[in-house]
Amino acid sequence: MLRRLAFFISLTLAVPALAQPVKPPDGLVAPGKLTYGTAATFAPFEYQENGQYLGFDIEFGAAIAKAMGLAPSMLDMDFNGLIPALQGKRVDIINSAMYINPARASQVDFIPYMRIGNEIIVRKGNPLHIAARSDLCGHRVAVTLGAIEETYARAVAADCAKSGKPALVILSLPTAQDSALAVRQGRADAEFDSTPGAVVLTTKFPDAFEIAGAPFETHTLIGIAVRKDDPAMKAAIEAAMHAVVADGTYAALMAKYHLPAAGSLF
Repeated sequence: MLRRLAFFISLTLAVPALAQPVKPPDGLVAPGKLTYGTAATFAPFEYQENGQYLGFDIEFGAAIAKAMGLAPSMLDMDFNGLIPALQGKRVDIINSAMYINPARASQVDFIPYMRIGNEIIVRKGNPLHIAARSDLCGHRVAVTLGAIEETYARAVAADCAKSGKPALVILSLPTAQDSALAVRQGRADAEFDSTPGAVVLTTKFPDAFEIAGAPFETHTLIGIAVRKDDPAMKAAIEAAMHAVVADGTYAALMAKYHLPAAGSLF
């Protein structure tokens, strides 16, 4: 269900002009516009701040629309309403950092654009010089209870035991915020969090936290979704996306929103 205050919003960004825009397919929701659905509650990809919509996907979507010679038109809605809105032809695409999984891929087609992993978060300055999960043996790691990061921590603990290293102590806490607080207060030496969560945390509190080492378990992809009966739209989005990568906009947005270069698919 759409939020009561959901509305269409057009954005104009300074995107380099292409010599020849990608030809958009026929049958757009609104002539001259690329209408996309998003759930603007997932920083740093799409979120609201001071009444404005911000984030990687907001700017990426605008660049893709520009490459197609279209104006971007965003419809903000509940995440669960995105696929029904696409299937009901209320939007042309879904542009909302949607994780690609078999259940969703059975309903829509995806154009992947980024790899999402997990990160080790430590106190600013990395006092224990942690560079990889194997460095955590003998230390304390905080994770969210029941989240996938808890599973990853248990695997690390098993590896520590198998190799005869000091035990890893796992602190399973109710929320990611609780885990971050445990690191900040020194009750934990590190925290496992998703790449998006780690980016938000280290951007919001740059003097308290930093990311240690490279992302791990980077097998999850996010992508723009199109209808399964719309191969023309899929081809147009793929072409526009590659144009945005070629002109440097994609890399610039990765840097602007502090997303690790290792997440790039290009």
